[in-house]
Amino acid sequence: MKERFIDMDKKESAKERILQVASELFYQEGIRAVGIDRIIAESGVAKASFYRNFATKDDLIVAFLEQRFLISLERIEEARQRFPNQPIEQLRFLFQSISDRMKEPDFRGCPYMNTAVEFPDIEHPAHAKAVASRHILWCHVKQMATEAGARDPEALASQLEILHSGAIMMAYMKKSMYNADHFYNAAMLLIKDQVPSVSIR
Repeated sequence: MKERFIDMDKKESAKERILQVASELFYQEGIRAVGIDRIIAESGVAKASFYRNFATKDDLIVAFLEQRFLISLERIEEARQRFPNQPIEQLRFLFQSISDRMKEPDFRGCPYMNTAVEFPDIEHPAHAKAVASRHILWCHVKQMATEAGARDPEALASQLEILHSGAIMMAYMKKSMYNADHFYNAAMLLIKDQVPSVSIR
């Protein structure tokens, strides 16, 4: 099968394999704990091929964060497409999906928070990318809150972000003992406090 691909396709395929392996390892084991040699071995690419696609490990980390960011954006876009012109339902869907994700056995918290903790230097490209990505995502939540008629959308988005940050750490630390439905219910209570017409369900 591989022999049918032209050289450019081989390079693209190698890049995808590297990123897929790195994404799984970085998220499950931590970025600093995973070396380039292991990623090369598990992705089945030559070292030269790795460095043609990612000049440094920092480049790979940023690509990993970009990949996760696109996945997060897809979840937001799915909420908007499922419930056009219904911002409350969009928020409900979004926070229910986050709650469901916390219940999955491979859940290991927020990749952006994890990365920022591993790379505390705010000038490091990984830290900067993680912070910027998370900020953009919560701006989308703020926009939904604005469209829903929240009294103070900025405050609501901030409260929901704080709740989310604590909940994902509890979900990771307590694992199967943690009830992620508590997170969803608390999120909806915060939303209802700002938009009284919201029904809790």
